[in-house]
Amino acid sequence: MRQLKNLATALCLASGLLLAPVLAAELPRSKPEAQGMSSERLQRITATLMAGVKDGKIPGAVLMVARHGKVVRFDAVGDLGPVPGAPMERDAIFRIYSMSKPITSVAAMILVEEGRLKLEDPVEKYIPAFGKVQVGVEKPGPNGGKPTLVLEPLRRQMTVQDLLRHTSGLTYGFFGNSLVRTAYDEAKLFEDLDNAAFAARLATLPLASQPGSTWDYGHSTDILGHVIEIVSGQSLGTFLKTRLFDPLGMKDTSFYVTDRSKQGRIAEPFDHDRSLGLNADMGDPRVARKGESGGGGLMSTAMDVARFVQMLRNGGTLDGQRILSPKTVAFMASDHVSPHIQKTPMYLPGPGYGFGLGFAVRLAQGEAVSPSEPGTYHWGGAAGTLFWIDPKTDLWVVLMIQSIKQRDHYRSLLMNMVYGSVIAP
Repeated sequence: MRQLKNLATALCLASGLLLAPVLAAELPRSKPEAQGMSSERLQRITATLMAGVKDGKIPGAVLMVARHGKVVRFDAVGDLGPVPGAPMERDAIFRIYSMSKPITSVAAMILVEEGRLKLEDPVEKYIPAFGKVQVGVEKPGPNGGKPTLVLEPLRRQMTVQDLLRHTSGLTYGFFGNSLVRTAYDEAKLFEDLDNAAFAARLATLPLASQPGSTWDYGHSTDILGHVIEIVSGQSLGTFLKTRLFDPLGMKDTSFYVTDRSKQGRIAEPFDHDRSLGLNADMGDPRVARKGESGGGGLMSTAMDVARFVQMLRNGGTLDGQRILSPKTVAFMASDHVSPHIQKTPMYLPGPGYGFGLGFAVRLAQGEAVSPSEPGTYHWGGAAGTLFWIDPKTDLWVVLMIQSIKQRDHYRSLLMNMVYGSVIAP
């Protein structure tokens, strides 16, 4: 019965007959061909996702595609979790993990526009403990023996811009085995700490590199979230709700899903697909904790993320609500990683991409393994969620899955297949 339901929905969508009651009050909709896209080719994407469900690669997925500001595809396929019987729905709630980072970055830029925060501000201005951090450098032991960690002073202070573009020197402890990463892991940063206590503990650890010298993925946006708290005088969750989620109509986005009426909509991965890395597994969002991780803690739906994305596509506004100016959005979506900044082996934007203030930014055609136009910007989450915005093609896409093992596979397929569905300007 579930497969028949999914097939019927897919056929309906393939003909361009989106369900008006679902979308009419949410975002503008259109038949694909009216926006220069092929219904038949978009249906291939749905079929590919459905095949992944059938083959046991993913429990289910939700996909949204929009062109010229109008949604041309909105699919839900498969199941809500690993146990069959609860079909995936369009309003399913997903762990978006690092897709929280662009949201927190936009929140910081609200404060920048208001003159309450500057990108050149040293982080220690808001969190004094970061004025005392040092950089951990591995030195070889005697006669090629076990390396030791030597602490070196900062050449310059970490800035708010460093937090936004991941050049702060902060890292993550759950990839790799360097001595600094090991120190992060041993510090038990994922204990139940509020943002202030988390920042205080992190400030006792060495940086992995000199601020401004290296792009390194880590806790930068978590610290940015605490800076927002200090500047605004509100918890991060309260600031996001009042300044972003409520104005944009993102009614299902929050750090935890404590409302029991919503808990049945939480998407879950397969049991064998929950490990995020060393000593880090997917948690239970139904249980509220003290921390509100601006770098990886939000829960959201495809429609909520789409409303955020549509706001960016519109130059900072949606349904009469102005969040940012067009100039600020363009500034965030420009490359902030200059040639003198080194890139770690885990440079997640990948070949052909720079990094802005919260997003990877496509620099030129070619080099990258998937098509998009220069100026396209995107980010995703560890459990497989993804969005991208292509201003030149006037296209945006949101994918919601819960699969760590399959995320790269489906992201690559999706980008190739979506651009293969664009048939006219």
